[in-house]
Amino acid sequence: MSKHKIAVIRGDGIGVEVVGEALKVLKAAGSKFGIDWTFDELPWSSAYYDDHGQMMPDDGVDQLRGYDAIFLGAVGRPDIQDHITLNGLLLPIRRTFDQYVCERPSVLYPGVTSPLAGKNPYDIDMVVIRENTEGEYANMGGFLYEGDPNEVAIQTSAFTRRGCERIIRYSFDLARRRNKNNHVTSITKSNALGYGMVLWDRTFAEVAEDYPDITTNSLLIDAACMDFIRRPEAFDVVVASNLFGDILTDIGAVVAGSVGLASSANFDPTRANPSMFEPTHGSAPDIAGQGLANPMAQILTSVMMVRHLGEDEAADAIEESVKSVLALGEILTPDLGGSASTGSVGDAIAGNI
Repeated sequence: MSKHKIAVIRGDGIGVEVVGEALKVLKAAGSKFGIDWTFDELPWSSAYYDDHGQMMPDDGVDQLRGYDAIFLGAVGRPDIQDHITLNGLLLPIRRTFDQYVCERPSVLYPGVTSPLAGKNPYDIDMVVIRENTEGEYANMGGFLYEGDPNEVAIQTSAFTRRGCERIIRYSFDLARRRNKNNHVTSITKSNALGYGMVLWDRTFAEVAEDYPDITTNSLLIDAACMDFIRRPEAFDVVVASNLFGDILTDIGAVVAGSVGLASSANFDPTRANPSMFEPTHGSAPDIAGQGLANPMAQILTSVMMVRHLGEDEAADAIEESVKSVLALGEILTPDLGGSASTGSVGDAIAGNI
């Protein structure tokens, strides 16, 4: 029997609910495939911030070092500014553990209707690889004359050759492993951002020379947003900076049917540190606690975690169970046109396993 120790951070809003359903599914898979899970729940959240004035303890990142993976729900609450929740929890974990790859697939599954006309199952099947530790989210800058009518805010993006090269190379390697169209699209804006994005473009061209079997193209972010809507089937692997990847994956989730299906992983490919697994959707406070949230994104995120841990058979079983529930179309949450509750969807997926 294999053993895995997982740090669980349910977070805020619907994160509490959907993580619960994913744990239910993971336990079912563990029973079937001989996996001994240890789930240690850490109460780090906006509620923790209310009580302690910080999103996690001072030694929070150190507490996470001994885990095989981090399983996160969602973080954020309307009455707390996003930069507090982001810089207080997610970004320190991503940066300290050098989780420089944010991998976000968008797949149109059988039984799911895209808002785009004429799209059939798997017409949309792409992965966005988002640089996760530098770029536009480097949080470099400051305020001058804060609170004054002449206040100045300086926000600096940071692009390094090392950071660009390793995320781009990861994307080419993934295109080879996927063996779909063997294609990588680079997202840029070097016509307006003449330093960071120019370095990105040069690095992409240099890395591409090492992969003669992979075709490439480069799109400005505005053109990419248009093409994600008008011809998403054209994409295979997409590599983008932190901000551009963040924008594109929200579009990718919607055209593939629902943000309730959008899984995501923050990888340290070297495996020197634990990787973190969180769905693309947010905390959705407007529906929190009502049993309306779709737990499939969190469950599909668990598939990425289970596969990362080397449990391929269990990962395949969970993924197939989700696909079976989608294809049958009888137990779906409101975002997919159904009336089922969060818990009943989790029960159905766990029951299939």
